[in-house]
Amino acid sequence: MNQRNDRRAFLQHMGLLAGGVLLAPQIACSPKSGAAVSSNGMLNNYGIQLYTLRTDMPKDPKGVISKLSGFGYSQLEGYEGPQGLWWDMTPGDFKKFLGDQNLNMVSSHCNIRENFEEKAAQAAEVGLEYLLCPHIGAQKSKEDWGKVTDLFNECGKICKKNGIKFGYHNHEYSFKAFSGMIPQDFMMENTDPELVDFEMDIYWVVTGGADPVDFLTRYSNRFKLCHVKDRMAGTDARDASCDLGMGIIDFQKILPVARDNGMKYYILEQERYDNTTPLKAAEAGAMYLKNFKFS
Repeated sequence: MNQRNDRRAFLQHMGLLAGGVLLAPQIACSPKSGAAVSSNGMLNNYGIQLYTLRTDMPKDPKGVISKLSGFGYSQLEGYEGPQGLWWDMTPGDFKKFLGDQNLNMVSSHCNIRENFEEKAAQAAEVGLEYLLCPHIGAQKSKEDWGKVTDLFNECGKICKKNGIKFGYHNHEYSFKAFSGMIPQDFMMENTDPELVDFEMDIYWVVTGGADPVDFLTRYSNRFKLCHVKDRMAGTDARDASCDLGMGIIDFQKILPVARDNGMKYYILEQERYDNTTPLKAAEAGAMYLKNFKFS
């Protein structure tokens, strides 16, 4: 499978690509209790982004989700796929199904440009804590980045009104110097901490040439979720996702810093599968997270 083309198709569905050009949106888009990390340095709870199973989910969403519970995941992060956020179920039916599997959906990526208020209300009904913008695209000017932060603050207000929270999931472009600034810094400094949190995709931070530890410490308590996603060496950095523990990212260094600076949710994501399948990768990732020891 061509993972880059697959990602492109997903962004087109999300309304973030038109005519091959990324568009900047102009209008707005109970986890298990206890600490994520136990006193013995092991994860109490860990999750998976369902986009990892994007080829399997449309065929049998209930079957796939049931298998994830069997692998040991207790938390899910959704995405807005071809069958919507709730996979052709009503919010109430989806919540009941998750409960039957002993799973919680803590967050979901969604298209923030369409029906965002309705999505926020439904997310609250299902029991999500977060709705997240998955991608905003590199902007053409500092003024455009200002429009982005205004949009995020507005989304945060909508989420707060519905009793949930809003966040932004990074890609590599926000860590590239632009017009005398780093866009990720600009977003974090120009969004209201009471309205906007951030999901750190560790893979994309590294791919963007930045240090996850630096951002976690400088913006303590702003990153509440993270994608634990590894990166192999020797391939195109934009298409180098691999099984956890098989790549070059030093999670033993990064994740304890995340824990100490307010991280709540540790979520596996994988976009490429060499000599494996998405389900096998999800199972291997669950084993990695189950056995991960925080220093």
